[in-house]
Amino acid sequence: MSEKRDEPGPSRRLYGNIPCDVIETLHQLHPDPEGNHRAETEKALAMTELPATTVLSSPPPSPPISGCRPPLFPSPGGQAARVASPSTFLGSPFVVASPATPSSLPTGAMAMKQTPLTCSGHTRPVVDLAFSGITPYGYFLISACKDGKPMLRQGDTGDWIGTFLGHKGAVWGATLNNDATKAATAAADFTAKLWDGVSGDELLTLAHKHIVKSVDFTQDSNYLLTGGQDKLLRIYDLNKPEAEPEVVSGHTSGIKKALWSSDDKQILSADDKTVRLWDRNTLTEVKAINVAMSVSSMEYVREGEIIVITYGRTIAFHSAETLEQIKSFEAPATINSASLHPEKECLVAGGEDFKLYKYDYNTGEELESYKGHFGPIHCVRFSPDGELYASGSEDGTLRLWQTTVGKTYGLWKCVIPEEEGGELAKAKVNLPGTAEEELEDLGSENTDSIYSTPPEVKA
Repeated sequence: MSEKRDEPGPSRRLYGNIPCDVIETLHQLHPDPEGNHRAETEKALAMTELPATTVLSSPPPSPPISGCRPPLFPSPGGQAARVASPSTFLGSPFVVASPATPSSLPTGAMAMKQTPLTCSGHTRPVVDLAFSGITPYGYFLISACKDGKPMLRQGDTGDWIGTFLGHKGAVWGATLNNDATKAATAAADFTAKLWDGVSGDELLTLAHKHIVKSVDFTQDSNYLLTGGQDKLLRIYDLNKPEAEPEVVSGHTSGIKKALWSSDDKQILSADDKTVRLWDRNTLTEVKAINVAMSVSSMEYVREGEIIVITYGRTIAFHSAETLEQIKSFEAPATINSASLHPEKECLVAGGEDFKLYKYDYNTGEELESYKGHFGPIHCVRFSPDGELYASGSEDGTLRLWQTTVGKTYGLWKCVIPEEEGGELAKAKVNLPGTAEEELEDLGSENTDSIYSTPPEVKA
């Protein structure tokens, strides 16, 4: 008899000083890729009588990425359908929230647990993810998966936009350029591919001699850097696709990550238990550092020229310009990925114990830890505005997590219960399709709770 698994949930500890008595965080109402839930839910909503004090908040439909036309993306089922408007492919779920804003809430904070948005659709482990920069239409998220079907999503909600179809093997790496008009993927079919981020069309297939693990655009999107199992770095001029790439050699085993740095004047690469810095113009090695174990991930933080490296249980921070170590932390378990907040306030990490860890960057103090997935966590990244972070796992899902729990952002809305007899009413989490028993289990694994139980609420 199989043992019932608890839904992943956070540690119920007080995090920060959230200025409200009760905040409830609502889940996303998950659409299918075509957003088919919208018609029936909006019809039901129109027939519902709501209290006068309740505000219905429906995020406005996001424009297409280019601002010119909606994307033409094949659905996971294989059909290609041109959508009539952005709202039909970006499911904009409704949530109910009070008109109060976090700044107007009473003090006497009550801690709230993390309520992640779960993005399903992949059928195998999610091994890499990347955010675009902030565009006039928000920011976007791409995920790489062993199912060979990288997916594009709205970054702040996780809404599915499209699936890039064309690879014939596991996709190990994926990235977007700054304005999300181009995507690049690295795969086990010995190719890297360039995609139109608006239409989903395949623009280029770049043949390699072995598995490709990493891809990265220059800031102007004119060049693409790749690295993989053939131990070579390749630089492709995307304006001259017929030209041979520039090749950089030096690694003695496969390359796991390759990134542009220092305004694209330098290149960073890892592995063979080393991190190497290369000069872009001369293609020569500037410096190399050795680490104790194979590098599991590397992130480049442009503001401050910092790289975040993980190997074993170590999370290390180095100067991207000199590779000098700034600081390092030790985690309780093997870490597969870590990401530094854009403001360098905190960092998140995930690894083999299924947990996510959040640390204060300045002191190294653990702020939060909670079971994040049903399998090892392979990748974590902060959004460009720092309001959330995404995690990808062996369990085949992406999850979005709030940096500041309880803040109204994206699909998370604050709900302020009514007061009756001087006592706060009990706020219920209205998660579509989720039983109350499941909500009770959410976050049950780490129960160092500083919660009190509020009384009943009037609908």
